[in-house]
Amino acid sequence: MTACPIIPVLRMFDETRALDFYVDFLGFQVDWTHRFEPALPLYMQLSRDGWVLHLSEHHGDGTPGSVIRLLAPTLENLHREMTDQDYGFCRPGLVTTPWGQLEMAVTDPFGNRLVFYRELEP
Repeated sequence: MTACPIIPVLRMFDETRALDFYVDFLGFQVDWTHRFEPALPLYMQLSRDGWVLHLSEHHGDGTPGSVIRLLAPTLENLHREMTDQDYGFCRPGLVTTPWGQLEMAVTDPFGNRLVFYRELEP
């Protein structure tokens, strides 16, 4: 059996706020968007550095307040990139966990939490 990537679907409620957070702040790019009709909910794929996320305005897709973990081998560089910005809604810090990981958590405008992490040397 071959392992395949898992793509989380996160709920969103506002396209402008989603793009501001995920593209402008976190540095993801929009790969594609889809609406069945112009007035219907948006579904889109974002990616960055091998991470792939789906964001959906569809009722029933994802649960606001979900948590996903993203492996980030160069976490300190990502942290510096985030904190060098003048983004008023998020100032992430780095935390060393008791289980031997370095983590940086950010919460999107819809209550979803993204935890970027890397393993610490034993």
